[in-house]
Amino acid sequence: MHAQPTPLRWQGASAPHTDPAGIYEALADLDRPCFVVRTPHGIGAAAGGTATAGPQGLPLLAAAAPLPPRTLGSPAFLAAHGVRHAYMAGAMAGGIASADMVIALAREGFLASYGAAGLLPETIAKELTRFAREIPGLPYAVNLIHSPSEERLEREAVELFLRHGVRCVEASAFMSLSPHVVRYRLAGLRREPHSGAVVADHRLIAKISRPETAERFMRPAPATIISALLGQGLITAEQADLAKYVPMADDITVEGDSGGHTDRRPLPALLPTILRLRDTVQHEHRYPVPIRVGAAGGLGCPVSVAGAFAMGAAYVVTGSVNQSCVESGSSKATKALLADAGIADCEMAPAADMFEMGVELQVLKKGTLFPMRAKRLYELYQSYDGLEALPAAERTKLETQVFRRPLEDVWQECVGYFTRRDPEQLARAAGNPKRRMALVFRWYLGMASRWSTTGDPGRVLDYQVWCGPAMGAFNDWVTASYLKAPGNRRVADVAHHLMRGAAFHTRLAQLRVAGVRIPPSAADYRPVPLESPALEGAR
Repeated sequence: MHAQPTPLRWQGASAPHTDPAGIYEALADLDRPCFVVRTPHGIGAAAGGTATAGPQGLPLLAAAAPLPPRTLGSPAFLAAHGVRHAYMAGAMAGGIASADMVIALAREGFLASYGAAGLLPETIAKELTRFAREIPGLPYAVNLIHSPSEERLEREAVELFLRHGVRCVEASAFMSLSPHVVRYRLAGLRREPHSGAVVADHRLIAKISRPETAERFMRPAPATIISALLGQGLITAEQADLAKYVPMADDITVEGDSGGHTDRRPLPALLPTILRLRDTVQHEHRYPVPIRVGAAGGLGCPVSVAGAFAMGAAYVVTGSVNQSCVESGSSKATKALLADAGIADCEMAPAADMFEMGVELQVLKKGTLFPMRAKRLYELYQSYDGLEALPAAERTKLETQVFRRPLEDVWQECVGYFTRRDPEQLARAAGNPKRRMALVFRWYLGMASRWSTTGDPGRVLDYQVWCGPAMGAFNDWVTASYLKAPGNRRVADVAHHLMRGAAFHTRLAQLRVAGVRIPPSAADYRPVPLESPALEGAR
């Protein structure tokens, strides 16, 4: 016969809490262990104290170890990027993920990606200079978006990153590897003089939503691209040789149903698939430092963030929720629309950068007619061979309701724009009426996001606002808190609360596994201002 273990009993300096508010306070004290005990007045919770097998104290039902937010996720992610939290604010194009946002998060120990996509090189260069001046030595990333229709933009972006010494790039919307993203990665390869280890000074975070794309970034760069870059003198012979020892990306962000470019795949189905793929590739290549896999898409409240970590995410990435914050590049009008969004207020619409390919992105539909109007433009593009082929009634409707100007005037503006930015686009449109129509229609799609960013009061119904269901989940969570008002939504506050809330709900899950049921009124993390004594030391 086996002796029964002696039941543990709890002792502490003060009595455990038995009221919901007190139980919540004990659970939310994440820097100390939490004990759930049986008292004469019912179930109670206490932060701190000791559990022993002696006769003194109250019967212990369950215990949870300290769980500060910095312990969530992968320590390797923290070390590689020099951050205090396994949390990243992903890029939102057009500077919506602004320099202010990047700087605010870097100062609080978070990684953020500057939304460089769609911006002119001189604008990006100005902000990179600002980072060097205002956050020297602190971590940040810059977005490199795949531009198959405007290859020059991708090439110039990489040249700019190399010139300014950008050490971390977030690659997004890639369907296949381009020479430019490979060049960025390989141009940072070297051997450590003493150990001989291969060092990748250019970190790459690849945002993906398909296994086949993930695998391309998990494996070394293709030999054909390496050979071409070497032949052009864009990498050295040593870098070409070292390329076979490292994967294309250090980190793979698995993006589920999100704002902007998205395949709308559910994260609980996609993340385990990519994790297994990573393990398969790691077994084959035996990288000294395994690729880290993070999670994005739909992460708008602490329970979702906790769920991502529980599924094995090395880090989490937020997007839509940051767009409504004070530091984002969105206008006040757009932030107000976002703060009123529910989880079902999103819709897919044609993407400006991949319009001809039929690629769509997820946008806000509440308060704007953009999704409907953009879809109509794509229908017309598919049905007619050029602007001249449009029926008179359709053309009149476009000129009066959508473009609000003659289409020929729009074309002349396109000519001026691409003459400065990418003359190749005009060369491809010469003698090609359908291509010309595509550029005119893309003018509306591009301007719709600019109107949203600048807050053009005459174009509210045309605002293109990239948004996923996470925005609605966030709004629902903060309804009764100080974060309900857009003016109170500081991006670092949101990050801290999502991570603290995730740790809180992870603790709840641990107690549930132990058989403890916490009263519902004490079981939902509530954000309070970070200056509150209850959150002293949260940063």
